[in-house]
Amino acid sequence: MPYKYPMADVRSLAAARTLREPGKRMRSRLLDAAVGLFKAKGSAGVAVAEIAAAAGAYPSQVTYYFRTKEALFVEAACREVLYVARQAEVAAAGARSGSDYNRRLVETVIGSPGLALFVEALSLTRRRQDLAPLVERTFERLHAEGDRAYAETRKSRGWAGGEDAATTARRFWTLALGVALREGATEATVAEAVEEMIALLRHQPARKAGAA
Repeated sequence: MPYKYPMADVRSLAAARTLREPGKRMRSRLLDAAVGLFKAKGSAGVAVAEIAAAAGAYPSQVTYYFRTKEALFVEAACREVLYVARQAEVAAAGARSGSDYNRRLVETVIGSPGLALFVEALSLTRRRQDLAPLVERTFERLHAEGDRAYAETRKSRGWAGGEDAATTARRFWTLALGVALREGATEATVAEAVEEMIALLRHQPARKAGAA
């Protein structure tokens, strides 16, 4: 027989959910406002008061939900790169070949503001190791989702050969971050960065001696 909560407990749970919902909405509003400002000005160019004003909140609410502007920035950047990954997955779903799949992924990811924010967040995390767990979880999701999407597409299209899906996903994001970092530090255009990454993806890494 399933356990039934006493009526008082049911009311307590309902009240707790009622209190949590506005908090979730406020966090989401702050993240949305912060992303727009961070994309326009970068982390250093944005003040907590600006984020609060854009979200219709108080500066104290930013620190209440995120503790510091740096923590808010890293969470916002991690959320954005996951959005970019999802957009890339949707764009590549109809690819007819492996090369077309790669191009659609690359054209969606390279040059996206979300990837640029994530690169900046990685640099910040080197100085703020307390924020590293969020970045690590984001990488785990990027790899897992990329692994799943590529494996499903390869199976549905009947593509054979090449690297296993998990290796491909990790390699893709490693290259994307490197190319994005170089693009941001040089005068390379987005189109040049796209072609550079596609060329790198075509190059299969050397197998270890004795590997099958």
